[in-house]
Amino acid sequence: MTDVVPTICRLCIAHCGVLAEVEDDNGRRKVTKVTGDPDNPLFKGYTCPKGRALPELHNHPGRLLHSMRRQDDGSHAPIDSAQAVIEVAERIQAIVDQYGPRAVAFYVGTPNGGQPTSAGMANAFMRAIGSRMFFTSNTIDQPGKQISMALHGKWLGGEPDFEQADAWLLVGSNPIISKSAGIPGQNPAQRLKEAQARGMQLIVIDPRVSDCARKAAIHLQCRPGEDHAILAGMIHIILAENLYDRGFVEHNVNGFAELRDAVAGFTPEYVADRAGIPQAQLVAAARVFAGARVRHANSGTGASFSMYCNLKDYLVSCLNTVCGAYTRAGERVTRPNAMLPAYTPKAQAFPPFKAWGFGEKMRVRGLTDTAAGMPTAALAEEILLPGEGQVKALICIGGNPMAAWPDQRKTQRAMEALDLLVTLDVEMSTTARLAHYVIACKQTLETPGMSQSGEAIKYFGTGIGFPNAYAQYAPAVADVPHGSDLVEDWEFFFRMARHLGLDLVYATAFGFSRFQEAAYEVLPLSRRDNPTLETLYESICAHSRIPLQEVKRYPHGHIFDSDVTVQPRDPDCDARLDCGNEVMMAQLAEVFAQDYRREQDTAEFPFRYIPRRHNNFMNSTGRSIAKLNGNKPFNPVWMHPDDMRRVGVSDGDRVRIATAHDGIVARVESDDTLRQGVVAIAHAFGGLVDEDDERYEELGANTGRLVQADKDADPITGMPRMGNIPVAISPY
Repeated sequence: MTDVVPTICRLCIAHCGVLAEVEDDNGRRKVTKVTGDPDNPLFKGYTCPKGRALPELHNHPGRLLHSMRRQDDGSHAPIDSAQAVIEVAERIQAIVDQYGPRAVAFYVGTPNGGQPTSAGMANAFMRAIGSRMFFTSNTIDQPGKQISMALHGKWLGGEPDFEQADAWLLVGSNPIISKSAGIPGQNPAQRLKEAQARGMQLIVIDPRVSDCARKAAIHLQCRPGEDHAILAGMIHIILAENLYDRGFVEHNVNGFAELRDAVAGFTPEYVADRAGIPQAQLVAAARVFAGARVRHANSGTGASFSMYCNLKDYLVSCLNTVCGAYTRAGERVTRPNAMLPAYTPKAQAFPPFKAWGFGEKMRVRGLTDTAAGMPTAALAEEILLPGEGQVKALICIGGNPMAAWPDQRKTQRAMEALDLLVTLDVEMSTTARLAHYVIACKQTLETPGMSQSGEAIKYFGTGIGFPNAYAQYAPAVADVPHGSDLVEDWEFFFRMARHLGLDLVYATAFGFSRFQEAAYEVLPLSRRDNPTLETLYESICAHSRIPLQEVKRYPHGHIFDSDVTVQPRDPDCDARLDCGNEVMMAQLAEVFAQDYRREQDTAEFPFRYIPRRHNNFMNSTGRSIAKLNGNKPFNPVWMHPDDMRRVGVSDGDRVRIATAHDGIVARVESDDTLRQGVVAIAHAFGGLVDEDDERYEELGANTGRLVQADKDADPITGMPRMGNIPVAISPY
């Protein structure tokens, strides 16, 4: 007998509502098929290939069913999860006793974003032992979003509704594939089609004819790494032609004169030559954007991987601000809360706040905690640097540093140097193969789920999150496999705290209270408590605008009525957005002073490498699933056919991709959507350092090897240049 039940896909932050077909397997529920849910009011039957492969991920023969402990010979053997809790907890306590709490660090990866309790409980555990060494994937992805928000401030009325927009700008973003900022992630291709049918004009800045660029009214197919120059050029045109929103600027903006002076040299002629785009196209893009009644600009990961990622996002904010591209008093708020506490949006600025220079200090490169989090790209250096404060233990949850962190060789040396490496995972990832303990976890459909984190992602940056007061809750729809010993991520940390006699303080509502009217709640957890995921959800949602019990009444999800409108500015509010931050203006002057022609034309490294997402993989998740990889689990390097002829290679040939730092080997595939001189390869592939070339067809190539962690690194977040990298391509 097969039951069809509604549930939530939590592979990414989109949180698609799906239907799971569940069969009886000797007394346990087993998921055999996942499809889109046509009765879900927001997703309306949409899901992506990754979501449809959830049964294969749950039932994969390589899935971890028992926690593992590394043996003296480097192999791993099963260990009871209760024993693993005791051993890991006691080893952590011993390290804290000998070296201090700073010697224990924690890293949470992107796949964990769908489970709000995991990182929350881990954070509570880390604070209980006294460590503030809490790292996330954010500072090696898009830290510029939070850094620029801190430097620029935030408009409390929110961004405009995509469904009402006349123009929209995407910078290095392809949300049709990535579900990232810009087009709503609930069937983005259909949302874009509907928007264009009513006349919306899409502008895309991208060196590739991406899925979104293919549909754009204006596509600026630029040289990679010139996003900040193009944005400065658009602002220059808008200010020079008086196309900006004078009233909004006068009442809400500081630093306007400084911005005008800073972009003065970014004339259409200069920018067109520098970025390699038609001058008329640049001018048209600026005029279309500024002339639209409702418009907004968003950026993506691709642009963030180049240098000056904070500047790029800051200029996106400045472009929106000088055009007044925000929701005003009396208009409906774009992203009202449902499973988060109610708030009052207002037509006023939240002023700039401290972006870095606070909290925990790193011992390398003068780095500190930031508005985007601790600098993950420098963590390998912290582990390898001897002396007081050296990191001796690392706990990873939902992440795979060996696949995701820059500088593969240094990352592996760091993982191998640790006294204790613990990963919580569902498979023996590349990082897990180096770990002392691998804690086998439940898959998402084996746990209850809710959409609150998909809603809360709006605080990460503009253009993401649910566009309605949407909410969904789903109980567990599958049982763990027969004979398995699996834990929920959060449970492992709570059980360690209990063993060590620690009481925890768990922060609810994700701590996204900076722009709320009330501080977020905290949940004290005694070691004598016996919480469940359900009780944690109830605590997290205790102050939700829509009570959790009400959400549960709608198993297919529900869009709740919302007449929340943006309220007028407070009479005593004098807060303003800042478009002339001194640090950002200095960086823009540094960009203008560059000899860009010399840097663009290098005979030794004539190509530019850019990262690229794969529609069937979520970073390193899904690479081993035949349904997703099509029996091709490696990542090819895509090149323009004319570039391939120039190098002397054909489709399927092996090539060596070399930087001044290192090199990798990959198979080449032709792609005429790329700008000539640009090559692209997906990230989060590869194995260990000594096996990438030999096992390429099985594991792919690790693009992190092309990157040197402390080279061309951002001085605030420590994030190195991970895109727009000069490379040489040669037959292998």
